[in-house]
Amino acid sequence: AIAFPRPMLHRPYFDFSFSGIKTAVLQYVENVDKEIDDRHMADIAASFQEAVVEVLTRKTMRAAAQEGLERIVVAGGVACNSGLRTRFKELAEGQGCRAYFPSPSLCGDNAAMLGVPADYYLENGRQTDNGVNAISSWPLDMVGVV
Repeated sequence: AIAFPRPMLHRPYFDFSFSGIKTAVLQYVENVDKEIDDRHMADIAASFQEAVVEVLTRKTMRAAAQEGLERIVVAGGVACNSGLRTRFKELAEGQGCRAYFPSPSLCGDNAAMLGVPADYYLENGRQTDNGVNAISSWPLDMVGVV
């Protein structure tokens, strides 16, 4: 396993941001001194998942304890991750709490949600070139953009 940094884990607030770990993975891949074969790639992916799961679960459980919560609901595309589900269940049980998850078939993913309006735009001749930048808060109506 690769020990990717978990700087968000030890900060006192409950925000989640993974730009640091994503940068660490990118730098690792760019600086590795051997070819990344399938086995190595699987190790990188598993190590990334382990770091993300640790930060998400431990910070969430710390917030639940601080707020006196007895129930936690994990939803969205990430709620489909079996490693995350397992770890949340373990930590919640150890803390006298319960973790709830929707059925995997109900775990929506942002990419899927964005695919619907994208399909609509394409069917109606609305498109742009590849020069468009990613904007996290871009309104779906995109008035005047395309």
